[in-house]
Amino acid sequence: MTWSQAYDPLGSPVLSTLVALVPIVILLGALASHRIRAHWAAVGGLAVAITIAVFAIGMPADLALRAAAFGAAYGLFPLGWIILNTIFLYRLSVESGTFETVQRSLASLSTDRRIQLVLIAFSFGAFFEGAAGFGTPVAVTAALLVGLGFSPLDASVFSLIANTAPVAFGALGTPLIALQGVTGLDLKELSAQVGRQLPFFSVIVPFWLIAAYAGVKKMWEVWPALLTAGLAFAIPQYLVSNFHGPWLVDIIAAVCSMAALTILLKFWRPPNAPPAPAVTQAAESKGTVWRAWMPWLILSVLVFAWGTPQVKGFLNSISAPQIQVTGLHLQVLRTPPVVAKDTAEAAVFSFNWISASGSAICIAALLSGLLLGVPVKRMGRLYGETVVKIGPSLLTISAMLALGYVTRYSGTDAILGLAFAHTGYFYPFFGTMLGWLGVALTGSDTSSNVLFGGLQVITAQQVGVNPTLMAAANSSGGVMGKMIDAQSIVVAGTATQTRGQEGTILRRVFWHSLVLASLVGVLVFVQARIFRS
Repeated sequence: MTWSQAYDPLGSPVLSTLVALVPIVILLGALASHRIRAHWAAVGGLAVAITIAVFAIGMPADLALRAAAFGAAYGLFPLGWIILNTIFLYRLSVESGTFETVQRSLASLSTDRRIQLVLIAFSFGAFFEGAAGFGTPVAVTAALLVGLGFSPLDASVFSLIANTAPVAFGALGTPLIALQGVTGLDLKELSAQVGRQLPFFSVIVPFWLIAAYAGVKKMWEVWPALLTAGLAFAIPQYLVSNFHGPWLVDIIAAVCSMAALTILLKFWRPPNAPPAPAVTQAAESKGTVWRAWMPWLILSVLVFAWGTPQVKGFLNSISAPQIQVTGLHLQVLRTPPVVAKDTAEAAVFSFNWISASGSAICIAALLSGLLLGVPVKRMGRLYGETVVKIGPSLLTISAMLALGYVTRYSGTDAILGLAFAHTGYFYPFFGTMLGWLGVALTGSDTSSNVLFGGLQVITAQQVGVNPTLMAAANSSGGVMGKMIDAQSIVVAGTATQTRGQEGTILRRVFWHSLVLASLVGVLVFVQARIFRS
């Protein structure tokens, strides 16, 4: 027997909207308090969401629980599977000692701190955002900058500012994969739309970063390097996101940016270079450097191959059982005015265990470990340690996805979307800022997309804007909130041993975050209202 969603269950639009907000307010409040760990905040938010869905919205309890289980499963696979194996690959690189070589190969390219900052915080950080995400790039780049002579506070601040434009495609496309899961929109269309927004900021951020660090005058002294790094990132970012998909956007763009900057530095040196401490290191052969980069090259090749339609189609044909969620599939009806006519919501879990990107990463990690000479037993222990280490993150993601799915199937996202539609003509700007706020409070573009993705789609339909554009805008606006979220600031402070100065870091980056997010909002508004994207 089907159940129809009701968008004013309490007989008062204002009261129904306030009740629908309760799970999100409790979740975000718990996260913002800094007293409750993210995974417990997510679990608490989920419990409240189920309670509201059942007792206030009128959703049958079994449907609410099945929706939560469906979301939790999606959080573990494919999202958790991606994160687990990327962190495992990173730890293998550290374990084998090759990661230090990667660091030194980057630091040796220039002694000019402005160039080092762009190369490491922006280009190299983007590589790790694409490969691992979830705090890894800030931790790695901030620690490396301190090793090169930057003050711990500066290293924290500028690593945070640099880690913006790549975030929407981070962790091999995880934020957009999650967004697709809660909205039902086409993944490649979402990827393409984000790829028509963020490349503008990929060019801007290197200039913004150095202006914040050294001032506008010193920034213009190195404009060839900044333009090279930005364009060499932005162009591949656009091409890969539009013609391949979200999985390898950051990795390919970051490699292109680093390569282009390296080539430029062979023929050009910045004038009036400020003094920088020399980096002491032993001469390393090209073979040693190539060996150090090998795991990341293998990762790029395999994930790229897994993302091609031919390979993915073949692997799906042998490994993609479509599992209908019993008791939930086609049992929930979306009703007008959210849709033109009653529409049953599908609930199908795709367990594509071979064609999943996480499986390609797992193969890349295992192959890299063998080629680097890491004993099989040690790899097994390291994998187990990785599972334990990221266990809380996996719980957070699962609970967040479960909450998002309860919100979607109960119709609370529709209630909020109908309320948000009252911003009318200016909704594209405010919808983008909602994504910024979501990341600032949750610490994750993935989590923000899960929370607000459905709301963005519904509201866009109500105000006559392309739903894919606004779903993408949630992610694109969210990237600018990454530099002010508590999780990123704590990671940066931990990596640079500046604990206790989190408030100072926040104050230094806040206005950068707000202004850049507002610029994204203006761009989305222009796309929606002038170019009708």
